[in-house]
Amino acid sequence: MVEIELDGKKVEVLEGSMIMHAAEKAGTYIPHFCYHKKLSIAANCRMCLVDVEKAPKALPACATPVTQGMIVHTNSAKAVQAQQSVMEFLLINHPLDCPICDQGGECQLQDLAVGYGQGTSRYQEEKRVVLHKNVGPLISMEEMSRCIQCTRCVRFGQEVAGVMELGMINRGEHSEITTVKGDTVDSELSGNMIDICPVGALTSKPFRYSARTWELSRRKSIAAHDSSGANLIVQVKNHKVMRVLPFENDAVNECWIADRDRFSYESLNGPDRLTAPMVKQGGQWHEVSWQQALEYVANGFKQIKNDHGADSIGALVSPHSTLEELFLAKQLIKGLGSDSIDYRLRHADFEAPQGVRWLGTSIASLSTLGQAFVVGSNIRKEHPLFASRLRQATKGGAQVYAFAENEYDWAMPLAKSWAVPATQWLTRLSQLVAAVAAEKGIASPVEVAVQSDDAAVAKQLLAGSGSKAILLGNAVAHHARATAILRLANWLGEQIGASVGFLTEAANTVGAQWVGATPKNRGLNAKQMLEGGLKAVVLLNTEPQFDSTSGQAAVAGLQKSEMVVTLSPFKTNLEFSDVLLPISPFTETSGSFVNAEGRLQSFHAVVKPLAETRPAWKVLRVLGNLLGVPQFDYEDSQQVLAQCIGADKPTFVPETLLSNAAGAVEAQIQEATAAPVVASMYQLDGLVRRAPALQATKDAQLGSRAGFAADLDGLQVSARQTKVEEVNA
Repeated sequence: MVEIELDGKKVEVLEGSMIMHAAEKAGTYIPHFCYHKKLSIAANCRMCLVDVEKAPKALPACATPVTQGMIVHTNSAKAVQAQQSVMEFLLINHPLDCPICDQGGECQLQDLAVGYGQGTSRYQEEKRVVLHKNVGPLISMEEMSRCIQCTRCVRFGQEVAGVMELGMINRGEHSEITTVKGDTVDSELSGNMIDICPVGALTSKPFRYSARTWELSRRKSIAAHDSSGANLIVQVKNHKVMRVLPFENDAVNECWIADRDRFSYESLNGPDRLTAPMVKQGGQWHEVSWQQALEYVANGFKQIKNDHGADSIGALVSPHSTLEELFLAKQLIKGLGSDSIDYRLRHADFEAPQGVRWLGTSIASLSTLGQAFVVGSNIRKEHPLFASRLRQATKGGAQVYAFAENEYDWAMPLAKSWAVPATQWLTRLSQLVAAVAAEKGIASPVEVAVQSDDAAVAKQLLAGSGSKAILLGNAVAHHARATAILRLANWLGEQIGASVGFLTEAANTVGAQWVGATPKNRGLNAKQMLEGGLKAVVLLNTEPQFDSTSGQAAVAGLQKSEMVVTLSPFKTNLEFSDVLLPISPFTETSGSFVNAEGRLQSFHAVVKPLAETRPAWKVLRVLGNLLGVPQFDYEDSQQVLAQCIGADKPTFVPETLLSNAAGAVEAQIQEATAAPVVASMYQLDGLVRRAPALQATKDAQLGSRAGFAADLDGLQVSARQTKVEEVNA
């Protein structure tokens, strides 16, 4: 440790730290623009100049290493004069357009100019003009004359996103940030560049000119898409979501969020929203009151139960639903006497797990892994924040191995990559297992020959230092031989000393397992229900034709049912539903999600439910009351949560429930006959499917899933809009 004196206070910091780090530890603010705690040091802006005793001139705090006994003054006359001089230079060419700038009210330059700027400028020359750039549907670069060349956006692309999409060209007053070749910015984390831009050069294109920051209320929430459980700040005006930003949580999402978490809010106010209960009569849809709709459903379910028995009723639920909604859906179906409930719409292997399958390690630990073996995942697109952490690990020397259907660009160095058809995964993984067994001199659990090129990999896997993890992706979870693959992974993990876990697909995949939203005893699984195995079906927040392995075949299967009730925020499932009940998306209801590491995170509604929309837990509770389900009198979602997980409400899923065990490896290999179904990044759920800006991105246009089964090709915005217009007519 090194001790310095900062503004009269003694501060101890690690050797090699900068003055800025010491100031942060001491709680002393030093003005800056280019410095960011998650990025490398550039020392571009010079705004952080401080007075160091015995130094002939002011030094940049972000780039000056501390030395034993150093004495630093951050607000001496010398430091303040230097900072004022830098501010004067920064404002020479900056346009005087604060009244119309989207960054107004949250602009670092605007804030610091008040404290360090002059009332007038000595420079009378014309200000320079930098032409705007079109870099895609998410980021606006219309006002690049405001750029102060801090290069935060450039460094973010290189260091966090892993792709240098922006760079600086030219010199002096001709310097500018650009994509050089006129390309678009396509990183799945690109929206974070907007947050870290200290001026109004990079702004949100969907939010542009929508509201002023001081008009917005800031409310905490949790992301409802992938399994990272990113913490959010949702900004609201007049009971309408206007913008979504990250809320810093180093243990989960650091200070970043993925673009789908940032921009999916557009769908919340889109034309597809279902705003009143609807019943289909004579092939036509009619709006009805909530009482009429719920009584219609209750009477229909009672009649079907009397005619066909309780086993003819079931529910297909989304793993993007809250813990409370999933629990009540399960209790409702169970209260009717059925066991048919399932969240695994995209699965093909329905063997009962031995416990709640999860990540197998903490999210934060991904940043410090020494070795990672990722199986069946395009992790950069499916789990952008997990990929970012693995990228950090590679900078520390971690070895990352990729095993999937295709060789994907993960924007990080890979020690080895295998491109193997999904129908041959068991054979190829078995060969790797045999190679590890041979290297260790033990008996192989599988009867396959060792491949020559696997011997070197086996040595690396066994010799690797640091913590290790085998991460199974969505394609493994949805694979027809998922359990067999997990058994091989467990054996491999035991031999090389690695944790084994699933990246898990959705915001609440772990939570769905925790509450038991899977069939028991006589219950049908998702595949059987989608094939028409039920007379009455509840669809909670899911669109089976887009969310399941069945694809369009799900329509024909569900049309065999006598009653299909859809609970959704959107006008959907029109071909086979009999009742549409408008339920709140995550922004309009309170609830909880459980992320991949088993962390329980609760949130409140940030806006009022739209029109006649109601929280799904309330709808399910009232439906249970009408159907006479006992012990179904909940006053709020907190009561539901307490009933679901216990009154003590643990922060994590209990360790006794978490398990990725799957039994002994099968000696004989039996491969799957079809590839797994995996949704592309911007087709994962109903919210992202209806976000215009996300659907205009290159990833959405290309599908970002080369080699994945084409389960969503039928989804066309124009076709969906036509259906909405038919309902509205």
